[in-house]
Amino acid sequence: MTAGLPPAPRCDRTEAWAALKGHFAAHGRDFDLRDAFTRDPSRFASLSLEAPEVFADLSKNRLDVATLHFLLDLARECRLEARRDAMLAGAPVNATEGRAVLHTALRAPRGAAPFGDQVHATLDAMLAFAERVRAEAGTGFTDVVNIGIGGSDLGPQMVVAALESFGHPALRMHFVSNVDGHDLEPVLRRLDPRRTLFVVASKTFTTQETMANAQAARAWFTAAGGTDVARHFVAATTNVTAAAAFGITTTFGFWDWVGGRYSLWSAIGLPIAIALGETGFRALLDGAYAMDRHFAEAPLARNLPAVLGLLDVWYRNFHGFSSRSVAPYHQGLRRLPAYLQQLEMESNGKSVDLAGEPLPFATSPVVWGEPGTNGQHAYFQMLHQGTDAVPVEFILVRRPAHGPGPRDAALEARLHAQHRMLLANGLAQSQALMLGKTTAQAATERAPTAATGADPATIARHRSFAGNRPSTTLVLDQLTPRALGALIALYEHRVFTSGALWGINSFDQWGVELGKAMCQDLLPRLDSGDVTGLDASTAGLLARLR
Repeated sequence: MTAGLPPAPRCDRTEAWAALKGHFAAHGRDFDLRDAFTRDPSRFASLSLEAPEVFADLSKNRLDVATLHFLLDLARECRLEARRDAMLAGAPVNATEGRAVLHTALRAPRGAAPFGDQVHATLDAMLAFAERVRAEAGTGFTDVVNIGIGGSDLGPQMVVAALESFGHPALRMHFVSNVDGHDLEPVLRRLDPRRTLFVVASKTFTTQETMANAQAARAWFTAAGGTDVARHFVAATTNVTAAAAFGITTTFGFWDWVGGRYSLWSAIGLPIAIALGETGFRALLDGAYAMDRHFAEAPLARNLPAVLGLLDVWYRNFHGFSSRSVAPYHQGLRRLPAYLQQLEMESNGKSVDLAGEPLPFATSPVVWGEPGTNGQHAYFQMLHQGTDAVPVEFILVRRPAHGPGPRDAALEARLHAQHRMLLANGLAQSQALMLGKTTAQAATERAPTAATGADPATIARHRSFAGNRPSTTLVLDQLTPRALGALIALYEHRVFTSGALWGINSFDQWGVELGKAMCQDLLPRLDSGDVTGLDASTAGLLARLR
């Protein structure tokens, strides 16, 4: 077994895995949710879990108490708890890079996790800077532009959008990531260089896309008459020397045990801190820490991140579901699916185990989605009547939190009514996915849009729904900084759980490197036209694009 990790068998080499295969053949393959609710009226109570800030209804999933029992046996045989404890203690569980994985230390109180003094010194300095920017908002800076990519963009962008109602009213937040100039130029066009702060987020200060955008932003700034680069550009980086060469003197660092997709809690979260202020950012950390303690301390059977990770293994490796749709019924969470794509697919999109052996089973599903109710008018047709069963994750927020400012009573009433409509839609979709509609039921209904003279039996078949399509519903009381912190940490630990059972390293990302390396070879060829040694397709496309 790899150093830093406690010895444990890979999931497919356990007795519990063999037992699960037998259980699936006997009871899981033909599991019907409608029958399950008929047999067990208490199913909702027995398959609902509570964690800090998050309530989860798992009862509309294709599992029961017996299935969960087998999955918990698998977790214990794979030593999930020991692996979790090793990560939290700072063991080098990122074996291929010889690193600890301690994003949890970034949100722990002083003295409660490794590297506490360093973490809190950086946190205090970052928050003090954020408060200075906020204190001068409007008269000083009016716009903040975060330039990053991947984890240096997706996390901060998602959180700032989600918590917009808690943001500073005199600050506009912008996020630029794509090397395509069509991302940067429209943002610059709207800015006043005298009132703009740029945050360059790159651990190494060498990331190709980030540095290209940062250099273009600096060129725009100086061309518009800007002279004080050091005041208008700051960096979240460990490469202070390179930042200084760029003209940046204010930097906030972080550590090699902070992976990019887990970095919003670090200095990469500077735009979040500027938007929310110290109180809001610390509440975000507090929510994540509460979920960390839940994951560390709750018994596995009531441990929400662990159970969700086990459900992912059950669906991926036994039911063969290849994707999962995330449908947050809150417009603020519109960037959550994109954030989760990186978190899960970059972490667990692996095809070899920790020993480098090819895996004989599937790992990460495709994660995708859109906020409700937009998704209902886009891809829900396929979810309800398509040939593939796709588990759906609904996220409902009980109470809205609209931004500050006066609103008349009529508008307030309308917004309240629309939120109830939103919640009703989310409930209805999960219910419809489960119940479906038989052809016989459809035949009793009038179909106003059916073609005149169409065969009623044929129309009924078109209007039938298989049902028995699984979903999970997560409920937050309100989308606050603390609640969002807990929700994000929930997903982090869920990904760790499934990765631990699959016996993979969830914390490296070698798959990101190959295309980037090839780009360095192809970029000068676009100028020279040299196609020597290229395959015919790449050579032909390069010539076409010149």
